[in-house]
Amino acid sequence: MTAVVPGAPARVGAASHAPLRSTALPAWPLTALLALYPLWWALGLGVLIFPILAVPMLVLLTRRRTAGRRLRLPPGFAWWAVFLAAVVISLTVLGVDPAGTVPEPGTARLLPALFKLTMYASLTVLLLYAGNLTERELPRRKLVALLAWLFVVTVAGGLLGMVAGRFEFTSPVEWLLPSHIRNRGFVQSLVHPYAAQIMDLIGGEQSRPAAPWGYTNTWGNNFCLLVGWLVVAAWASARRRNRLLAALCLAVAVVPAVASLNRGLWIGLGLLAVYAAVRYAMQGKLWVIAALAGAAVALMVAMVASPLGDTVAARLDNGKSNGVRSYLVDRALDGIAHSPVIGYGGTRNTIGSRHSITVGPRPGCERCGSFTVGGNGQLWQLAYAHGAMGTVGYLGFFAYGLWRFRRDRTAIGIVASGAIVSSFAAMLWYNALVTPLAFTFLAYALLWRNQQSDVTDPLRENA
Repeated sequence: MTAVVPGAPARVGAASHAPLRSTALPAWPLTALLALYPLWWALGLGVLIFPILAVPMLVLLTRRRTAGRRLRLPPGFAWWAVFLAAVVISLTVLGVDPAGTVPEPGTARLLPALFKLTMYASLTVLLLYAGNLTERELPRRKLVALLAWLFVVTVAGGLLGMVAGRFEFTSPVEWLLPSHIRNRGFVQSLVHPYAAQIMDLIGGEQSRPAAPWGYTNTWGNNFCLLVGWLVVAAWASARRRNRLLAALCLAVAVVPAVASLNRGLWIGLGLLAVYAAVRYAMQGKLWVIAALAGAAVALMVAMVASPLGDTVAARLDNGKSNGVRSYLVDRALDGIAHSPVIGYGGTRNTIGSRHSITVGPRPGCERCGSFTVGGNGQLWQLAYAHGAMGTVGYLGFFAYGLWRFRRDRTAIGIVASGAIVSSFAAMLWYNALVTPLAFTFLAYALLWRNQQSDVTDPLRENA
């Protein structure tokens, strides 16, 4: 029998609880990343916050592993490991100049390639961290709420882009950079906050929403990936007021979605709605079909009764980007044929334009005349930059996840798998780095955690 000395520390109890304290994963890195993203954007950190917060995530995961707790890997992770290996191996061919592209030494292409590799590695850490958090450390309901919050932020950024399209400012991070660095186009896209991209697509300059995601196409991609989480969060809420606010947000979101002139977004939303309706109909919940039909009718009425319909019609009649996209797809396919296994390690700039090889960059317009092969969609970038090895690994990971979690009939499961399905379609015209892939990974993590948890559906109690 062990004697207990009054006033002495309870060593047995402390020892028994020490492993729990030392191996618990705090939620703050992921919460700070998502909840404070508007702040990171305003500071000029934007997507740079992902590798920054990946550092404490990696340290915390390593600490848990060294303390004897098993680090779980997502199902199908071997596919993703193949992709990461392809990204690294393809760095060896950065010095190759495919026909019709601007010749450059491999060292000049190394920095952009390493940037992409760093982002892929950081998002891999994000996936592992989100998937290893327990329900006690970060409830799935809270993660859903954080993603729903980012959809609200996306809508707010879209409205800002519409009413103040030329709004921009110099961020604190931008102020800290030397002028010869911060004035470069790529650096500006990372650290200079602006509300919209100004383009002439349907006659006259149009403000296309971009805040806080940097590019209009990224804004549209993230809109599609996040919209379902607002629906799930509202469905989980026991308060009628929250559901009404969510419905209002969805109604308002139609305006910037149309004003973005983003056809890929429109296609993605249609695909997402049909996918969710089919999944629910397979469970016998036919009311979802009726709800979808009602929403479609309401949308059609709104289009006819407002200028939104004219905007959509004008965009569909003016496909100015079609020729460029077709040209870049042809160039990508031609390049893939000459390096099918590992690609070229990164994108390449074309010599001239699709009309003439004599058009080229000039002072004050560093991108004039040059198109980026592999910059018009994640699928083309994968195949061109990392070959069949990288493409199969990337697509195989997400395809395996869809198959593995196909029986998840919860609201989280349907919306998360719908996000992955829509990301497959978006690969044809959108690039996924950085935030779209991050949100696709978080959808994967929610599917993965649903499978691990003893709780079948954390939202069922308020459904």
